[in-house]
Amino acid sequence: MSTSVKAAIIGSTGYGGVELIRLLASHPKVEVTSVVSSSSAGAPIAEGFPHLTEIRTDLLDDVDPALIKSKADVVFIATPAGIATKLTPSLLAAGLKVIDISGDHRLKSRAEYETWYKKEAAEQQFLDQAVYGLAEVYGDAVRGVDLISNPGCFPTATLLGLIPAVKEGYIDPATIIIDAKSGVSGAGRGASLGTHYSELNENFKAYKINKHQHIPEIEQVLTDVAGKKVVTTFTTHLVPMTRGIMSTMYATVTGDHKLEDFISLYRNYYEGRPFVRVRSNGTWPATKEVYGSNYCDIGFAVDERTGRITIISVIDNLVKGAAGQAIQNLNLMMGWDETEGLKFVPVYP
Repeated sequence: MSTSVKAAIIGSTGYGGVELIRLLASHPKVEVTSVVSSSSAGAPIAEGFPHLTEIRTDLLDDVDPALIKSKADVVFIATPAGIATKLTPSLLAAGLKVIDISGDHRLKSRAEYETWYKKEAAEQQFLDQAVYGLAEVYGDAVRGVDLISNPGCFPTATLLGLIPAVKEGYIDPATIIIDAKSGVSGAGRGASLGTHYSELNENFKAYKINKHQHIPEIEQVLTDVAGKKVVTTFTTHLVPMTRGIMSTMYATVTGDHKLEDFISLYRNYYEGRPFVRVRSNGTWPATKEVYGSNYCDIGFAVDERTGRITIISVIDNLVKGAAGQAIQNLNLMMGWDETEGLKFVPVYP
């Protein structure tokens, strides 16, 4: 087990990459030795992110596996979809461990990836090699591996909220409806009409209805957990706030399970997993209560009149939904305590 590692971040000029820089600055066992951006190579990273002035004084490296290997042991890929597919083989061949924060290695079917992402899929050998890093569920599987696929932000909140109930048969998976809302940072830093201030401010809208690329990821994991094919209704909404995801899920309760049964089930399932907090009866989580942290908070309401349960799960999309979970996976990969570098209190208010 290594006592420390040197890390490179490809995609350092995106929100996920710069969040990795922020979080890893206080990690006791990780030194960020290379910040990489093909679009801004040679420029000081603080030029695009002035908040890093006198914190990161290095210039952005170009994407060169040999150069990255000369500086680092592990590389985070925090790029838009389609780029990790091309980079991962050469990075692994150079002897680097890879944590892919994009969606390029999450789906095990090449055809399904190409249908939903509209891009060429990674070769099957790399999809087979990649371990899906939903830490609280598959944490043991990522220990010592060379390629981890970091889950998406919506799937992280949604799956953590659903898996115990699906696994133990407390809900009927065929009845699941997922209503998910995200802050605008989830759309990335690139300018677009959909994230223009005049379009977004004082507005609340649904998007990618029945077409969101996180749908097959959620269904793939729920199918694995349930042991049978699971399909869901999943609708995403954009909220005029910077950070946060709230995933509100509805399903029919099986048997005569009461609210306290669900609370007990989830607390037992996530016992020893420090970043999932299960709420007591009558309290439900809000996005501000996990802001800037690696926590996922989950609350419940059972409606005995309709026989349905409402499950509410919240995360910070840039931390637990991206950079924080990637660091949690790095810790597990290296055999460290999964909380290393992540022991900070949410920002409030």
